[in-house]
Amino acid sequence: MRFSSIPGLLETKKKLINSVKNNHLAHALLFHGPEGSASLSMALGLTSYLYCENPTDEDSCGECAACHRMSKLILPDLNFAFPQIVRTKEEQKDDKLDDMANWRKFAIEQPYGNVHDFILAMRMQKKQLNISKDAARNIIQALSLKSFEGGFKTMLIWGVEYLHPSAANALLKIIEEPPEKTLFILITHDHEKLLTTILSRTQKVFVRGFRDDEIQSYLESNFQIESDKAKEIAILSDGSLREAFRLRDEVRDNQVMLIRQWLLYCATANTDKIFESVDEFSKADIEAQKSLMLTGLFVMREVLLEKHSLSELLRSQSGEREFIEKLSANTLSEFDVNFIYERFNDSFYHLERNVNAKFVLTSLLMDILGLIRRKANRS
Repeated sequence: MRFSSIPGLLETKKKLINSVKNNHLAHALLFHGPEGSASLSMALGLTSYLYCENPTDEDSCGECAACHRMSKLILPDLNFAFPQIVRTKEEQKDDKLDDMANWRKFAIEQPYGNVHDFILAMRMQKKQLNISKDAARNIIQALSLKSFEGGFKTMLIWGVEYLHPSAANALLKIIEEPPEKTLFILITHDHEKLLTTILSRTQKVFVRGFRDDEIQSYLESNFQIESDKAKEIAILSDGSLREAFRLRDEVRDNQVMLIRQWLLYCATANTDKIFESVDEFSKADIEAQKSLMLTGLFVMREVLLEKHSLSELLRSQSGEREFIEKLSANTLSEFDVNFIYERFNDSFYHLERNVNAKFVLTSLLMDILGLIRRKANRS
C-alpha cells in the first residue's frame, strides 16, 4: 500500500512524510478515524515509506525489494496483531484457518473494511472478539528479538479497541519504553473505547473521512464510473470509501424507490404490503439493510432542507427531486419529518447491534403508520 493508492488526504500524507524526513516520528502512533476512512491504508502507506529503499518526497518508490514485499505484507520486520476469538480444538485443527494469511488478504483487499468485513474474511463466527493477554505476550516476545534487516521493527495492531484490559496493561511498559528502533502503529475506528493509559502513550493521527470530490475522482479514475453516477455514490457514501465500494454497482434510485414504496404502504395502511416488505428486507444482508436505513435518513434530510428553502444544500439528483419536493410540499410536516428521521436513525443503530431485522423494520413501519393515522384523525 502506497500513499498514491489512497485518494486525497494530502495534508495527512504530507504530515507523515515530514515527520519521517525530520526524524520526528513518535515511537507509538494511533491512527483513528471514522469507519470507511483510510486509517489502515494510511498506516500501511507510512510503513511502506519507512521501509522503502528509494523513497521520494511524496511516496515510496514502489519498485524496490522492500516495496514488493510490502505489497504482500511479508516484510520480516513487520508484525501484526488483530482481534481473534477463542477457537475449539476442532477449529484449531482446520488447515484453512490460517489467521495471518487471512489477515494479510483482508488488509490488502479491504483496507477500508470494518469489523463485519473482518469477521467474514477471517472465517469467524459472530463470537466475542478480543486481543488477549496471550496475544500481548506474543507481541512482547516478537519485539524482543533483533531486527532481521537492521532497520525498524514495526508492530501494527488493528482493532486496538478490542484489547482485553489485561492485555492492554501488559503492553503499557513496552509501548512507553520500546526497544530501540521499534515502532508501534495502533489503528482504531473507535478510539474512545481505549484505556486512557494507552491513549496517553501514543501520538494521535486523525484520518478524516473522504470528501465527496475525493471519492468521486477515485471512482471515475479507478473504476471508469460515469461522472454523474460517481458523484451520486460519493454523496451517499458520506465520507466512507467502504460504503462507496459497496454502492458502486448499485443504483440509489432503487433504494429511494423502495423508501417511497414503504411510505406509500404506510399512507394507505396496506399492511399486507408492509409485511411483504419486512420479509424481503430480512433476506438482505446486514450491510444492504443498513444502507436502506441510510437512504431513509438521506431522504428525510433532503425533505427538511427543502422545507427550509435551502435548495443550495440539497444533494439529491434530478431523478429523486420530484419525490423530495412532493413530500416537503404536501405530505409531511416538519415534526413528521423529524419523527421519521429519528425512527430511521434508531433502526440503523439497532441493526448495527444485530437486533432482528424483521423486528427492526416492522417497528419502523408501524411507527410511521401510526404517525400517519394520527394525522388523519386530527384532520
